[in-house]
Amino acid sequence: MEVAVSVILTVVGLAMLCFGGNWLVSGSVTIAKKFRISNLVIGMTIVAYGTSTPELAASVAAAGEHSAIILGNVIGSNIANIGMVIGISAILAPLVVRKSILRKEIFIMLGVSFLLVLLSIDGELSQYDGVLLLGGLGVFAFYTYKDAMKQREENKEKIETGKKNIRLKSIGLIGIGVALLYVGAILTVDNAIILAKEFGLSEKIIGLTVIAIGTSLPELITSVIAVRKGHTDIGIGTIIGSNIYNILMIMGVGAALGGVMIGSDAYVDYAIMIIFGLSLLIALKTGIINKVMGVCLTIGYVVYLAVTFFK
Repeated sequence: MEVAVSVILTVVGLAMLCFGGNWLVSGSVTIAKKFRISNLVIGMTIVAYGTSTPELAASVAAAGEHSAIILGNVIGSNIANIGMVIGISAILAPLVVRKSILRKEIFIMLGVSFLLVLLSIDGELSQYDGVLLLGGLGVFAFYTYKDAMKQREENKEKIETGKKNIRLKSIGLIGIGVALLYVGAILTVDNAIILAKEFGLSEKIIGLTVIAIGTSLPELITSVIAVRKGHTDIGIGTIIGSNIYNILMIMGVGAALGGVMIGSDAYVDYAIMIIFGLSLLIALKTGIINKVMGVCLTIGYVVYLAVTFFK
C-alpha cells in the first residue's frame, strides 16, 4: 500500500513540476517579449532559467543527506535534454541552428561540463566548489544580460508597453508556477527515495532516470511547442541554456549547501553527458539537426536508460 501511495505521489509531484515549469515559462516569455528580446536570448535566459527551476527545487530538497540525487538529477537532466528533448523535437521537425549565434554558447556548455569533471577528481564537490560554480553562473549571467541589453537597445523603438492586466496575469502565472515547483519537488524527492529503497535501487539511479526525466518535462514541452510554432531558436536556446544552468546553478547550489560526494561510477555518466553535448557540434557544421539525427539521439537516450536501470 505504501509503495502504491508513493508511486501516486511521485506522479503527482512530477505533474506539478511539469505544469509549474510550463506556467513559469509562459509568464516569463510574455513579459520578456514585450521588450523585443530575440527568441534565442529568451530561450537561453528566461525560458532556460524557468525550465531549470524544477531541477533547482528538487536539488535543494535533496541537499545534504541525499546528495546522490542531486548528482544524478543534474547529469541525467543534461543527458535527457539533448537525447530526449532535442531528439524528439528534431523528429517532429528539423531544427535549424544559427551557427554564428550559437557557436559560443555550445562551447560554453561543453566548457562547464569539463569543469564539473575537473572539480570531481578528488571524489567530492565541496562547498568551495559550489561557490566556484555559482561564481561561474554570475559570469554567464552577466554575459547573457549584456547580450540582452544590446538587443533591447537595437530594438528600442519596438518595445511594447502592453496592457497592465496582461502583465499582472503573467506575474500571476510565474507565482503559481514557483509554488507548484516547490511543492512538486518535495513530493517527487521524498517519494522517489521511498521507491528507491523499496526496489533496491540507488538514489543516484533514481535521480538519473525518474527525477531527471520528470524535471526535464518542462524543457520538452517548451521545445515541442516552440518547434511546432516554427521558433526553433527558443527550443535550441532553452536546452543549451538549461544545461549550463544545471551545472553552474543546480550543482553549485547543491554543493554549496552541503557538498556532493562523487562515486567512481559517475565518470561513465559524465562521459555520456559530454558525448551527447559533443553531438551538437554536428549541428554547428551542418546548420541543422535533422530527423535522422533526432532518431539517433532518441535511440541513444533509450539505450542509456535501459543500461542505467539494469546495470
